[in-house]
Amino acid sequence: MAGVLLWVVCPKGNATALLSLIPRSGKHKRCRVHQKVKFSTGVSAISSAVANPARSSEEKVYDVVLKQAALVKEQRGKKPLDLGTRTETDGFTDWDLLNEAYDRCGEVCAEYAKTFYLGTLLMTPERRRAVWAIYVLCYAVWCRRTDELVDGPNASHITPRALDRWEKRLDDLFEGRPYDMLDAALSDTVSKYPVDIQPFKDMIEGMRLDLRKSRYMNFDELYLYCYYVAGTVGLMSVPVMGIAAESKASVESVYNAALALGIANQLTNILRDVGEDARRGRIYLPQDELARFGLSDDDIFRGQVTDKWRNFMKDQIKRARMFFDEAEKGVSELNAASRWPVWASLLLYRQILDAIEENDYNNFSKRAYVGKVKKFASLPVAYGRALMGTSKLF
Repeated sequence: MAGVLLWVVCPKGNATALLSLIPRSGKHKRCRVHQKVKFSTGVSAISSAVANPARSSEEKVYDVVLKQAALVKEQRGKKPLDLGTRTETDGFTDWDLLNEAYDRCGEVCAEYAKTFYLGTLLMTPERRRAVWAIYVLCYAVWCRRTDELVDGPNASHITPRALDRWEKRLDDLFEGRPYDMLDAALSDTVSKYPVDIQPFKDMIEGMRLDLRKSRYMNFDELYLYCYYVAGTVGLMSVPVMGIAAESKASVESVYNAALALGIANQLTNILRDVGEDARRGRIYLPQDELARFGLSDDDIFRGQVTDKWRNFMKDQIKRARMFFDEAEKGVSELNAASRWPVWASLLLYRQILDAIEENDYNNFSKRAYVGKVKKFASLPVAYGRALMGTSKLF
């Protein structure tokens, strides 16, 4: 379950997501993305879920979004504790060791997410260190650890009980009882910012889902999985990234835009890794949509690029881009020091979809990637957008 360090707020594997579910009159409303864009069938992807009396995945996730946004609202206007000053924190009062823990998180980030790391250097010291702790520990460490549980050489020996132990470790971390140095940095961060444990628990739930599920009947099912394994990272990081003081957007809308980015990233992972996943017996594509284009699991395993496959992929890429478009509206509302790394990740990851098209939709045997020249060319563009400031209400 491959992924990239990215920001998020509505997305297989381990990347990042924020769906624009703008609340009206305190009621759950369908995502504005789904309301605007129609797929090849002429009906929105969520219509079947809305017709169903059972709650859709979007509604379930939105409950979590509301809870996270409420925490940020309480904290908004207050300056986070300076992580560079000496404080007494339960579980790790040795400040030298805590500084070492944060430094180690920075080293891991610099090694495995070079572009993102450069972006974090523009943040204030306290935000930078906190983001390192969340992105490196939660994503690069927690996700890599749980990836190893699900997809690594020991995957066949892992049981739900093993993930239960990880969840217990998470509870201890939030209560100020970290198990190791990297845990200590995150434990310190969540004690200083309005970060809730639920997204972390939901991420582990995504790992549980991977232990028992390798097919998704429709996009509603896939959406929930994408939230678990990627969208959660956005909910974790928005409090640290911060919302610009001059922003007129609601906190909920900023979270939702971040979730859309996470979903876009995760859908991009899915489309990029179709062949790799199929070789592991996994298909992270909506079964009903495959059938609509006259495709089946056998076609995926056969790995032939046909006109049916091209048309199917065009539809899937259209959806991913739709989420990227919605995510862009929220990036501008972030704290000025946090915008550049987020814009960089968005622009770079979006180009993977272009690469799939350039490969003639052959994601069975060709891996879509963005070359170094394009990556470096994207950085000044991202920086320019970051300087533009907040947008009007969206």
